[in-house]
Amino acid sequence: MYHPDLLRHPESCPALVLNADYTPLSYYPLSLWPWQTAVKAVFLERVDIVAQYQRKVHSPNFEMSLPSVIALRQYVRPSEYPAFTRFNLFLRDRFACQYCGDTKELTFDHVVPRAQGGRTTWENVTTACAPCNLRKGGRTPAQAHMHIHRQPYRPTSWQLQDHGRSFPPGYLHESWRDYLYWDIELEA
Repeated sequence: MYHPDLLRHPESCPALVLNADYTPLSYYPLSLWPWQTAVKAVFLERVDIVAQYQRKVHSPNFEMSLPSVIALRQYVRPSEYPAFTRFNLFLRDRFACQYCGDTKELTFDHVVPRAQGGRTTWENVTTACAPCNLRKGGRTPAQAHMHIHRQPYRPTSWQLQDHGRSFPPGYLHESWRDYLYWDIELEA
């Protein structure tokens, strides 16, 4: 369960959700739960609290700091291949047109057009900006005299997560930083 709107409202105290191995369930979108869902999971003993916010919630006879980082008690095996969605396609292609490199007005393009028997698959669809898509039209890149930078391929979930690390969200709570982007070099 992911709630991308939580990053736009950090005052809502979302909890970063880690797998049982203390890696994020997802980098992009970042695996976040509303504080209410995190607290419920704590009481159901499905997660362990790793870090907490200063903010507390109260009931008549109970007080609790809101969890900022939680870890699942049971490991969830990620699926090997992600769903074929527009967002995942753009993430695979790093949000750039595969013909000119532009990052604006993105859409998707069938490398072998459907009119020529092309199918809507990972291996035949690529990210294109609207001007390149219009220029290419119902032709193959060779017929349109256009070069495709990277041939489309079916990514693994790990590859998409790796690409997602290159696009950090605008808001990262300080308690999350130790659990994100740990493949970067540590400062001395």
